[in-house]
Amino acid sequence: MKANGAIRVDASQVSDHRINSFVFGHFVEDIRDHMDAMLAFPLKDMDFESMDHSYRGLSGYWRPYTNGRNTKYALEPAAARHSGHSQAVRIYSDDEAYAGIRQAIAVQEDSDGYKLTLYARASVEIKFVAAEIVDCMTEEELGTARIQLESHDWAEYEARLPVKRECERAELRIYVPAEHPRWLDHVSTGMLWFDHVSLLPSDSAGFVRRQVMELTGELNAGIMRLAGNYISAYHWQQGVGPIYERPNLVNEAWGGWANKYFGTDEFIRFCRELGVEPLICVNDGSGTPEEAAAWVEYCNGAADTPYGRMRAANGHPEPYGVKYWEIGNEVWGAWQVGHCTAEQFAERYEQFASAMKAADPGIKLLACGDARMDWNKPLLERASEQIDYLTIHLYHGCPRFGMNDHTPKLERYKAMVSFPEWTRETIQELRELFGSNERYAHLKLAVTEYNTMYYPNTIRKGLPNEHTLEAAVANAANLNEFLRSSDLVEIGNFSDLVNGWLGGCIRVGDFYADQFRGKAPGWTGKGTVVYGTPTYYVMQMYANRGLSRVIKSETSCGTFRAQAPASGAGPKLDELPVLDVVACLDDSGGKLTIFIVNRGLEAETVEVALVGFAESGEARLFELTADDFETINSVWQPEAVTCATHELTYANRRLICELKASSVYALEVTAGRQGKLASAVR
Repeated sequence: MKANGAIRVDASQVSDHRINSFVFGHFVEDIRDHMDAMLAFPLKDMDFESMDHSYRGLSGYWRPYTNGRNTKYALEPAAARHSGHSQAVRIYSDDEAYAGIRQAIAVQEDSDGYKLTLYARASVEIKFVAAEIVDCMTEEELGTARIQLESHDWAEYEARLPVKRECERAELRIYVPAEHPRWLDHVSTGMLWFDHVSLLPSDSAGFVRRQVMELTGELNAGIMRLAGNYISAYHWQQGVGPIYERPNLVNEAWGGWANKYFGTDEFIRFCRELGVEPLICVNDGSGTPEEAAAWVEYCNGAADTPYGRMRAANGHPEPYGVKYWEIGNEVWGAWQVGHCTAEQFAERYEQFASAMKAADPGIKLLACGDARMDWNKPLLERASEQIDYLTIHLYHGCPRFGMNDHTPKLERYKAMVSFPEWTRETIQELRELFGSNERYAHLKLAVTEYNTMYYPNTIRKGLPNEHTLEAAVANAANLNEFLRSSDLVEIGNFSDLVNGWLGGCIRVGDFYADQFRGKAPGWTGKGTVVYGTPTYYVMQMYANRGLSRVIKSETSCGTFRAQAPASGAGPKLDELPVLDVVACLDDSGGKLTIFIVNRGLEAETVEVALVGFAESGEARLFELTADDFETINSVWQPEAVTCATHELTYANRRLICELKASSVYALEVTAGRQGKLASAVR
């Protein structure tokens, strides 16, 4: 078998800089359907927060459930200190009917039972309500419960509804049944109010879907970022404390309701259960330095400090110890609340940094930077001493090449897989900037958002390009650049974790948030399917290799040409290597990993030679591939592109690897016993 490419790795040439596991981080944001998909609640409008635009007298997604001729519905003020509305149902006994509310949901089989929580009250003659989950198509009862109403005043009630099977087109119904004892209709009778209704499956992790938690755990993320455009208008105190008392607020960045069920405490729990470090971006847009400092104290202050006492009162007496805090999210963008000039942001940053450091001097601060140096220079000139990390966001797409959805797909492909060349140019400019003044020598780089973004987030049809193998190849090559720059890049946050926009690497259901035209969620009958995109498997592949340091590698291979940028500026793209390669060692020196991204459109046979490593051992090749680079995972085929593992023969420090076109590989070589001993001695 003749090789047409060669990779030479020298394990004795080891970088002085450790690879930070934070480079494989992720990112959660209250954007579009991110939280609805991530959290386990099947119901919407749980606090009856929406108005009655769809059905008069009924909040948002709720619908009437009655066969009574005179049943009336109305939205009334919420219970004391609660947000949203209360949903009123007026029932007339002489109708001899059932009456209540219903909402369409999708449920999974749950023998332990969904937890139903009601906050309700009723006139004294109404003694109980029935709750049931039914198949809307057949009227089959999937789970039922009877709830005794013990007070005329507001009270919380809980019940378990075991569900016998999965059902995509189910319905929750809560109602006074027709067999309830009748009463004499009068002005003060037949009244039922709901202030809150929620369902939660028994296997949820807090409020998070168990499947999402399990898939996220396999990503071995290192660090998880809470941020995004919404954060610049987010006031953290509105997202802590008793759930009922948290206000329902409009998401000022993305429209719709902000999710009040995933605040600071829920985010920290999410991170702790995953074993990852939290990174929180504060509101510098509509917020104040004092508010940001209070957030730091809430997370890190002792229980005898004002905000530490608040945290303890909310059930968390021990400080969270959140070390990483970001000031500013895309402040340079006109879409951002608090948008300003670089000079104005530098002044603002100093005020925030001083206040936050006063609350906890041990925290690390990230300042909002940009890929444009004319933003970064004024910021560093004024505030570099108070900055630990400069942040940038890297989104790679077709517009920078003047391309659109009519561009031939092979030309688009070559442009998209040039992602690392663009990243390398930006990092080099920042490296030069950091080296231009000894005041900047301590700075590190945090790429707090990155992904492919093929086209602007407007109306698109069909399955998203961001979910293809092509996007995974581009993102993998970009990760290689992060590893090559591990002396500078210490944090990376893939954008984003779940749904939200087209880039979410974990997908829940069949709805694509940027597809403003299209079928309603659940149209496939597979709206509860949870799966990973091809890029999910790239992130999983890279983050679980136990990397410690980059080692020297040289690659001989063919080249390709990508279309020049539309602006004329940017990296040279006329002779790009088909194979993008980076090699790493683990801490012991006994395991070597070579990441190989075949960006080419043809298969490659590559000879790999290892210098300064064990002569023999075990070799495994992790492979992410498909027959076509536009192959996509979906609810129909959630595992069309996944990671496969192959055992290879390794002897005399050489291997032969067969690499398919447009594919991602991790070659992992583990030294035999003698090789491990030699590494230990070395």
